[in-house]
Formats: sequence, structure tokens, C-alpha cells
Amino acid sequence: MRRTDRLFDIIQILRDGKLHRAQDLADRLGVSVRTIYRDMDTLIASGVPVQGERGAGYTAVEAITLPPLTLTPAELEALNLGMAIVAEAADPDLKTAALSLADKIDAVLPTQTLAEAEAWKVAVSPFADAARGFSHMPALRNAIKGRQKLRLTYRRIDGTLSDRTIRPLHMEYWGRVWTLTAWCELRDDFRIFRVDLIEEVTPLPELFVDEPGKTYADYTARIH
Repeated sequence: MRRTDRLFDIIQILRDGKLHRAQDLADRLGVSVRTIYRDMDTLIASGVPVQGERGAGYTAVEAITLPPLTLTPAELEALNLGMAIVAEAADPDLKTAALSLADKIDAVLPTQTLAEAEAWKVAVSPFADAARGFSHMPALRNAIKGRQKLRLTYRRIDGTLSDRTIRPLHMEYWGRVWTLTAWCELRDDFRIFRVDLIEEVTPLPELFVDEPGKTYADYTARIH
């Protein structure tokens, strides 16, 4: 597993709000405790609101709302896309400014909008793939609002493609990447999809209604 993917998995584990010992994280992810310590230092240094220390355990904590503004998901999406575009520009001053702005935003994002990218700050270029998948955002948002099923072509971490029929439920921002929480009909369970790894989105002529065990509220109850 690449380190960037492991960092993402750690955040997914910590989002339940519980205290997790480094040894438990190491056992779950198949790495050494020393590796977990380095990963946690990286996440904390990157502005991810995580609290804890070696020997005590780690947990995600509430962060303050971006002062003096409260951003909507659409506004945050636009801001993220803008930073991604500027960070890939040839102008070194603009690139530096975009990265600095990203650091400041990440430091004050509320926990519920944390989150997930292929390139964390440990990567050579944190925004290298940040804009990938943004073309799918309108279709994903519309499907969530309209309760419409989607067919996704999704590139998994190992590079293989899979087709999924899903019920899109919720999108979140995890500092460089957006994720989609959905009910996956192939797995008959909840799944988290990284928007930057979605290759294709096809709206289906089928709507869905809330069913017990398949709602976003059910998902959040499970992880907490």
C-alpha cells in the first residue's frame, strides 16, 4: 500500500471520533508502530485536526469554522479547484501562494469536511491530481439531490477498473480530495469512493427512496 493511500485509510479510521492506539492502527494496516508514528506526525503537520501523542493514542478533533467566512460545499469545491489550477501554473510565486493558502484552509476546516487525495503534502506536488474528477461533481451533486442512482466506472487503488451501481448519499472534502459516500449495490453495503478515482459517471433512469439500513444516517451511526 502506498503511503498516500495509508494516510487516507488512517483518516477514515479516525473519523469515528474514538481514541485509537498506535499499535491497533499498525495491526489493522499491517505496518509497524514506528510507521504509524511517522504517519500521524505527517497528518498533524499537514493541518489535519488530529489530537494525540505516542503512547496515548490518536483521535480526530473538532476544528473551528473558517473565519470569518462559513463556506458552502459548492464554494469550497470552487476554491479547491481554483487552488489546484493555480498550483499547476508555471509562475512559481503563484504556486507558492496556492500551497500557502491551502495550508491555511486545511488548518481551520471543520472535522465534518475533512477528508479524500492521491497527493498529500508528502507528495512532490500536493495538487498534481487535485483537479481530476471535478468534471463529475455536478452529476454527483445532482444525483444526491434528486435521489437518482448512478453507474460508476471506478479505478481502484491497485489500478483495476470496476463498474458499480450506487445510491449516492453524501460528499465530503478531505484536504486535497473529495469523497462520495454511497450505498453500493454490488457489495450490498456502504462504500467510500474517492472522486479523483472515478473514471466515468452515468445517471440511471431509476430513483431511490430511503430504506432502513441504507441511508447516510445509518452510515454515520455505524461509524460512531
